Amino acid sequence: MSNGDIFTGEVIGTAILILFGAGVCAAVTLNHSKAKDSGWIVIAFGWGFGVMAGAYTAAPLSGAHLNPAVTVGVAVDTGDWDKVPLYILGQLIGAVIGAVLAWALYYAQFAANADEKNALPTLGVFATVPEIRNPVANLVTEIIATAALVLPLLAFGKVDGIGIGPVADGGGTVVLGSGISVLLVAFLVVGIGLSLGGPTGYAINPARDLGPRLAHALLPIPNKGTSDWGYAWVPVVGPLIGAVLAGLVFNAAF
Repeated sequence: MSNGDIFTGEVIGTAILILFGAGVCAAVTLNHSKAKDSGWIVIAFGWGFGVMAGAYTAAPLSGAHLNPAVTVGVAVDTGDWDKVPLYILGQLIGAVIGAVLAWALYYAQFAANADEKNALPTLGVFATVPEIRNPVANLVTEIIATAALVLPLLAFGKVDGIGIGPVADGGGTVVLGSGISVLLVAFLVVGIGLSLGGPTGYAINPARDLGPRLAHALLPIPNKGTSDWGYAWVPVVGPLIGAVLAGLVFNAAF
């Protein structure tokens, strides 16, 4: 895989992921949406389908990491850090693009929200917001939830017959796998959302939170409220710690 393919794949795949993810959050949250108040299960499956769509699209180009935590976890496992900055740069740019596309798609709903008597906060459409603001507890939640993503993803590669998991191609580049592999990872993300997402909204992906949070800060969303930069470090640092721990545990156990 060339550097250009990796960058392009991660930009496109992550943009699709965030378009679906921010899109389902907008659909469930904003007034005048046909999916208004359809609930947490819809959000979990929307994000899972976003992973599936983005990863299947990006896999031929970049291996479809779409997540700095996955990239770091794979690097801890393989010891190959050369392309980590390239992957992460593509993921961050793609996340911003996906958030802008979701805003454009729901433009009329965002505009109508500003005219409501009690305008809804819009940050939750783009980035994670904890239900109980406790930085230590929130950090631990993100560490555990991300480890629950990265460790199984690495371990899937040891399962015979399903063609899954980060595997090295002939050039040493780590790719996600093929066939049913992406679908299984998508369902893993759904499961994390349903089981572990309640406390913080399960960022489990620094680009997924930081890119859309930046878009929220920059976009001309009426009455958008704060972008909550005081919390923004938690969904970046927590997933990265969880990814490192998952990579170390995988190396030790497998």
